[in-house]
Amino acid sequence: MGHQFVLLISACIFCIGAVGFLIRKNPLVMFMSVELMLNSVNFLLVGYSHFLKSMDGQIFALMIMTVAAAEVVVGLAIILTIFRTRHDMDVDHINTLKG
Repeated sequence: MGHQFVLLISACIFCIGAVGFLIRKNPLVMFMSVELMLNSVNFLLVGYSHFLKSMDGQIFALMIMTVAAAEVVVGLAIILTIFRTRHDMDVDHINTLKG
């Protein structure tokens, strides 16, 4: 029961994040959906690490959280810069970063 529960919850959270990323046009919501998908993978890694009595999954999840924190800083800076220059948050119209 434990393995299936962890896999089911992680898959549900990942699907919610994927649907949120594909359907929404707001870059902030898309960004939060990507973070939700990363957190579902972290949940899966930590859950299976607990079941297998190994620390490898927890260490890898910690590395993913570190990369996600750096992604948050860069992503929010880009989103804020685009919003300040264009006052528009529609993903279909974002081409200001092209050279």
